[in-house]
Amino acid sequence: MHTHSLAVGDTHLAVHTAGSGLPLLLLHAFPLDHSMWRWQEPLADHLRLIVPDQRGFGASDGLPQGIAEMADDAVALLDALHVDEPAVVCGVSMGGYVAQHVAVRHPRRVRSLILVDTKLEADTPEARVGRGELAAKVGRLGQAILADAMIPRLLAASAEAAAAPRRGEIEAALRQMILAQPVATIQAALAALGARPDMVEPVRGVRAPTLLVVGAEDAITPPDCLSRAERIFPAARLLIVPGAGHLVPVESPAVFNAAVLEFLRETAPR
Repeated sequence: MHTHSLAVGDTHLAVHTAGSGLPLLLLHAFPLDHSMWRWQEPLADHLRLIVPDQRGFGASDGLPQGIAEMADDAVALLDALHVDEPAVVCGVSMGGYVAQHVAVRHPRRVRSLILVDTKLEADTPEARVGRGELAAKVGRLGQAILADAMIPRLLAASAEAAAAPRRGEIEAALRQMILAQPVATIQAALAALGARPDMVEPVRGVRAPTLLVVGAEDAITPPDCLSRAERIFPAARLLIVPGAGHLVPVESPAVFNAAVLEFLRETAPR
């Protein structure tokens, strides 16, 4: 991948690009960075991959301010890269929240939408309190406490999944990513996640073809979350991936990559 640092609004974002053709914007999950998409690099044989570190994460400057602002960052980044045609916008978890806002706020910039292991509903009051408590704990104890708490929940918990040959590699990669994120970024992102609005009604107006993907063992946004979303989006299809948890592109990259290409072939303009 080629790495760029681009001025976007009041900050600079790091973005990694590869391939050519139809642009595919990949928005990472919390509390990770662009490198969670390393297993999607084969898609560069077919598509133009645009893989940013979102504000404050990885090599990008600033702090997350809100999900809507992160969506505006994503569109400003496309502008900075001179992407004029509508893009495929794909996000996992937090990135999925951002992708929803891109589709609602900037519909002409979205050719199709891929939402992975995410949901439309806002946090409950209890969940917001939990995010605040976690932010305070990270402030006291550092990023390792977040890695210890999150990695088991991010991945499928079944005995078969835990014994998979790639499991150790994945856990090590996730820990490295989480430990690399600044404490201030983690705390600001937790606040932004807790404050995000409910998107059930806004996405009813999204006309872009939409692929919903969820791990069958996702403990954070279970398959029911995406099943509800399938009934709300005007043009959506749902894929439930066996043996995967909250990070389908990481845990089941071959299945995910094939699903993306099939979806884009089937929804190509005629």
